[in-house]
Amino acid sequence: MGWFPCSGKSSKKPKKREADRTGASPVSLLVVLQCFSNFWSVAFVSIEKLKTNALLDTKRDNSFNRSDRKKETPRNGSEHIAAQTFTFRELAAATKNFRADCLLGEGGFGRVYKGKLESINQIVAIKQLDRNGLQGNREFLVEVLMLSLLHHPNLVNLIGYCADGDQRLLVYEYMSLGSLEDHLHDLPPDKRRLDWNSRMKIAAGAAKGLEYLHDKANPPVIYRDLKCSNILLGDGHFPKLSDFGLAKLGPVGDKTHVSTRVMGTYGYCAPEYAMTGQLTLKSDVYSFGVVLLELITGRRAIDNSRAAGEHNLVAWARPLFKDRRKFSQMADPMLRGQYPVRGLYQALAVAAMCVQEDPTMRPLIADVVTALSYLASQKYDPESQPVHSSRLSAPGTPPRTWRV
Repeated sequence: MGWFPCSGKSSKKPKKREADRTGASPVSLLVVLQCFSNFWSVAFVSIEKLKTNALLDTKRDNSFNRSDRKKETPRNGSEHIAAQTFTFRELAAATKNFRADCLLGEGGFGRVYKGKLESINQIVAIKQLDRNGLQGNREFLVEVLMLSLLHHPNLVNLIGYCADGDQRLLVYEYMSLGSLEDHLHDLPPDKRRLDWNSRMKIAAGAAKGLEYLHDKANPPVIYRDLKCSNILLGDGHFPKLSDFGLAKLGPVGDKTHVSTRVMGTYGYCAPEYAMTGQLTLKSDVYSFGVVLLELITGRRAIDNSRAAGEHNLVAWARPLFKDRRKFSQMADPMLRGQYPVRGLYQALAVAAMCVQEDPTMRPLIADVVTALSYLASQKYDPESQPVHSSRLSAPGTPPRTWRV
């Protein structure tokens, strides 16, 4: 089932991958956004302005990527900093013997504590794996190996680990704002909601982390567990992907997929992977689309407290994608109408492409990064731009002069 027929073109041009590795192409952005406009018969921005913006953004991105690669791609691998080993005694002391008031969160893997390591004078997050939990020695080893070899600004930094006896602990940099889930769902009344600019910044940053895994890691890495709770936020809502215990090396050579047991989180898992166990890079793209939908709508991927037909976010959104008069109904009410209409249209279009049922019709993550980086660069100012109401029949429909 494909709503954006031209979005699948990039997946059939493997020779273009090398260009993707060296920075976002202005053509990629034009293709992505023109596909959106062709489908809805609406151009979100004029082509000439889009070309100018894309070229300017590309120059900035290429400059950023060149400086990044100096840091991220060592000549011989010797510049990778090996994870440190810690004793259980050190980590117990850092967390005041894993005291309850140091607890940051808890999941199927175990518990995460905030602590201070005196030996390196650093505040850290310490994940203590449940010895009887779902995440065993294999996942522990995968995470240590992956994060020791993979380094990018949008991946959480692994400082070290502990493997004393049957204890398994991981030590990460401390992310001061917690997870994206903490800022989207079940917020207390006194907690500030994420504004539109922050949401697009988080989406673009998370996509860049995924792009590094798919396009710059060799062999490519399939994350396999992308979800809001695994996107951690630092100062200024800077996002980093975390929790690589389920990561898998992607297909190489002539292989189109890797076969593996189905792992991940219900609601984020790509349908073809859930049904067949065949895992591809496009499985991650689907999961990213679900996260992007959560950022736009404020809804959970799965929410059984909602009305029948609205439990599954993607199933709820799919019919709405076909009618632009309903796009404003998909915006998170907590935004209180403070968002750019064209930005909302574009973000929904990217999400719709990512969650298509046919994996070959989903875009490459490099194209997603290009589109979202552009959206994140278009700052919305609620003081100078209008506030929108979801009760309007066709809010923010671009004027006819923008049609192509």
